[in-house]
Amino acid sequence: MPTSSKLSHLKTQSDMAHLAVEVADAVDVTNYAANIAFHTKESRNQIRKAIRTARKSLSETEQTQASLSASQRMLHALQAQNAQHVALYLTHDGELATPPLIEALWQLGIHTYLPRLHPFNAGQLLFLHYSADTPMQANQFGILEPKLDVRAIIPVTDLDVVITPLVAFDLMGNRMGMGGGYYDRTLANWQLKGKPLPMGYAHDCQQLTSLPCEHWDVPLPFIITPSRLLTF
Repeated sequence: MPTSSKLSHLKTQSDMAHLAVEVADAVDVTNYAANIAFHTKESRNQIRKAIRTARKSLSETEQTQASLSASQRMLHALQAQNAQHVALYLTHDGELATPPLIEALWQLGIHTYLPRLHPFNAGQLLFLHYSADTPMQANQFGILEPKLDVRAIIPVTDLDVVITPLVAFDLMGNRMGMGGGYYDRTLANWQLKGKPLPMGYAHDCQQLTSLPCEHWDVPLPFIITPSRLLTF
């Protein structure tokens, strides 16, 4: 074989060897990233399970006292914000109960709104005006939501505050929900207009020192529990 051909052949073998190493490295990186994602998902699910168990283990008396204490703190915070249009949620799965807060808001003449799953855009929420006679129905998760009525819909940007349910929160204001991403999508751009202001609402037992977060998770500037108001 001529010298030039031998050199060409060796160069080709070298290129192939380098390519094989690059491919192997890429596979290793992909596997590493997948493992990290898997373990992060697993840790998040473990946290959800533990915190949900903790809050559901509270007695009826503890739940009642917690909701009354938290509602007073939330009312003070909402009045400080001069909020007139407030979205919140109906209690489900051991969450900090909202009925005392809703009743107090009605007495103050503050308009309240509840979320419902968007009928056409998967993963999105609509917010509808809520009163004592609003027709309700259970959604696919077994959570009560207002029946669809286009006359009751309010644009998200017209809300002053969105009181968000959560499974866990940490000391940096990070919020962990149930994993559907509904509130993260709803609040993704709230800082551009400064509203609606998101405020977390949770039992004290739902606090952790830190949470594993994803890039789409929206941190909260305020979190209210039965014992305190946290600002970030």
